[in-house]
Amino acid sequence: MLISVLVLLGIFFILVMMGVPIAVSIALASVSTLILSMSFDPAMITMAQRLAGGLDSFTLLAIPFFVISGYLMGQGGIAKRLIEAAKAIVGTLPGGLALVNTLSCMLFGSISGSAVAATSAIGTFMIPTMEKEGYDKNFSTAVTVTGSILGLLIPPSNVLIVYAVAAGSVSIAALFMAGYVPGILAGLALMIVAAGYAKREGYPRSARIPVRASAKKLLQAGPSILMILIVVGGIIAGIFTATEASAIAVIYALVLSLIYREINVKDLPGILLKSIETTAMVLLLIGVSTGMAWVLAYENIPQAISDGLLMISENPIIILLLINIILLVVGAFLDITPAILIFTPIFLPVVMELGMSPLHFGVMLVLNLSIGLCTPPVGSVLFVGCAVAGTSIQALIRPLIMLYAALIAALLLVTYVPFLSEGLPRLVGLI
Repeated sequence: MLISVLVLLGIFFILVMMGVPIAVSIALASVSTLILSMSFDPAMITMAQRLAGGLDSFTLLAIPFFVISGYLMGQGGIAKRLIEAAKAIVGTLPGGLALVNTLSCMLFGSISGSAVAATSAIGTFMIPTMEKEGYDKNFSTAVTVTGSILGLLIPPSNVLIVYAVAAGSVSIAALFMAGYVPGILAGLALMIVAAGYAKREGYPRSARIPVRASAKKLLQAGPSILMILIVVGGIIAGIFTATEASAIAVIYALVLSLIYREINVKDLPGILLKSIETTAMVLLLIGVSTGMAWVLAYENIPQAISDGLLMISENPIIILLLINIILLVVGAFLDITPAILIFTPIFLPVVMELGMSPLHFGVMLVLNLSIGLCTPPVGSVLFVGCAVAGTSIQALIRPLIMLYAALIAALLLVTYVPFLSEGLPRLVGLI
């Protein structure tokens, strides 16, 4: 088994460092490990079967639809209206524009289901606006990057759907409800730190907005925010499944974008093409990661890791801390979708043995790995933020450190206080 682990991880990381795509690296590492236990032909056939089997899920149909709705909202004028609504809510507080930035990223990220889309759409407007008002560009970029990842916890969220598939027995409706409080908690942590930093640096407050103007801005953003209520509310009420909700989200986003006149029929082929490319990449990752998860189980690696962790300590506090540290390191090098698919079958049995529910673990896992999206050297959201702002990763390190601290503090609270994840699903009768 030790040889299998070394071959699997060794080939995978060597290929990744050589620049081979993640999906291809996972597939080649998995097949190579299987060849140690069986001949070439059965290994290839087994991997192909597992890849196809990993995609044979009705639930996964929700992903392409949510991707399409995200692109529609990204180009449909939603971002501008959400920014104006955020200004009406928190714009006059200390560090107002930083708070507006974070809240806008959270709202747009949750509606679009994409941290990258939130960084691009909100950052393109907010970073220059904050710089014009006297905020440091690197601080503004760091706020955008860290705020954008929280939309992955606040539903509708593709990565929560991926976790539900990987875990096998977790309700998507319960997961969606479980993400709200931790996502908002992490957002508040970022806002508190950003407001303190802005006050220390003497950044200006925004001018007070009249009540009537604030109400108008909130009303204009209302139809965009309503999509969350329709999608999540419909799933929880049992009116439709997550997959059916994703199709409704596409129709709603299309109609809203056409009403706003930010896109027209001629833009649709380009939006669909981008959606197809994104969906293909995500589903390929899911397929090959499912194959790798099967190889791990076949080699009895999850059980060995579980036994190893429990040998170190039987104290749940220590074990969960070790798992969080491992995942934070993994998240810095591996994208969130394959990381969820690979490490769910490894760590889920461990935490369940400690008495942690799959629902609680899923929220902890997604929040942890989301931090990796804004962590060098591979953080995709971090790179997008730097590209939008025209700055470098090195320049962002100083403002990012304090925001990382806020996110990790929120992660520890979510890890050790199950009620934060389970309270809302229990309240509405989902668990």
